[in-house]
Amino acid sequence: MSDQHTHQNFETRAIHAGNTADPLTGAVVPPIYQVSTYKQDGVGGLRGGYEYSRSANPTRTALEENLAALEGGRRGLAFASGLAAEDCLLRTLLVPGDHVVIPNDAYGGTFRLFAKVVARWGVEWSVADTSDPAAVRDAITDRTKAIWVETPSNPLLGITDIAALADVARTAGVRLVVDNTFASPYLQQPLALGADVVVHSLTKYMGGHSDVVGGALVTADETLGEELAYHQNAMGAVAGPFDSWIVLRGIKTLAVRMDRHSENATRVAEMLQQHPKVTQVLYPGLPEHPGHEVAAKQMRSFGGMISFRVEGGEEAAVEVCNRAKLFTLGESLGGVESLIEHPGRMTHASVAGSLLEVPADLVRLSVGIENVDDLLEDLRQALG
Repeated sequence: MSDQHTHQNFETRAIHAGNTADPLTGAVVPPIYQVSTYKQDGVGGLRGGYEYSRSANPTRTALEENLAALEGGRRGLAFASGLAAEDCLLRTLLVPGDHVVIPNDAYGGTFRLFAKVVARWGVEWSVADTSDPAAVRDAITDRTKAIWVETPSNPLLGITDIAALADVARTAGVRLVVDNTFASPYLQQPLALGADVVVHSLTKYMGGHSDVVGGALVTADETLGEELAYHQNAMGAVAGPFDSWIVLRGIKTLAVRMDRHSENATRVAEMLQQHPKVTQVLYPGLPEHPGHEVAAKQMRSFGGMISFRVEGGEEAAVEVCNRAKLFTLGESLGGVESLIEHPGRMTHASVAGSLLEVPADLVRLSVGIENVDDLLEDLRQALG
């Protein structure tokens, strides 16, 4: 992170970090450098360090500097997707024979990466309730190299005390990885709480408009940052210049969007709590949520994601999804528009039959920034 932005408030960093005016034209928005290679001033004479856009591209550099500033890190790296970022991280931290502790509630794609991809490479994993530091401590073996955390988690909105797990990780001599996608750096700063690496799906709140796919890693460790950058280039799943530009554009409004997402989600969660056909509401902003106090301590507010369970089981949950009109039936999350989905049949189908299987009567909402009264009315009619 540039010293220029160290003492600036978040909203200012979101708009200005990495967004240097173009020296040629004075354009206040970084150009899209839609280019694969660069003219060299003699053999090895690189202008600004650019030679080939897999290794570095000025538009991607702007995004990566912005990401580091927002998370309070020293190095940010942008990838073609969140899973590409995760894959690069795992192949940097781990070798065959190593072990990772993963959460008992995680994004289905992350679980699939561990269970179906890196497991074939000889990396072992075990599941723990990351909201319980003692359970994580018990899951660590002499071959453990990393603890993987989502908080809030996907889709059950579980909360993990990042600082407490950072203590566990330090004592054990392992890395703490935090997927910060649901919170975004505006609501939560895992590196400041002791995490070693932050993971993002930039597709979600960072991009914010359901029009780009991307991923990111951020670390405060210079040496680890260099190792990750080496693997980013060697593996090649980098963010393209146009996608980088789109994410940068979305980040400029991240703070104001997250405020509205959180405000709307609070109203929606309170309504669902009172609805006779809803049996449970999972939202860390509710005082009844078991992680509420930890979330209040480590988050600015509680975000835009809600899950809830309905009377009538799986078919009733599917019907709620099908009847929604303003809430669009679709996967993903974090866009300005509200989305609804059935995790068991959609985003988390890959965990069916595993220790991470989600309840069949669960519905997940990504609460957008529309007028909240319209959102409440749509959910009431969907619930019947």
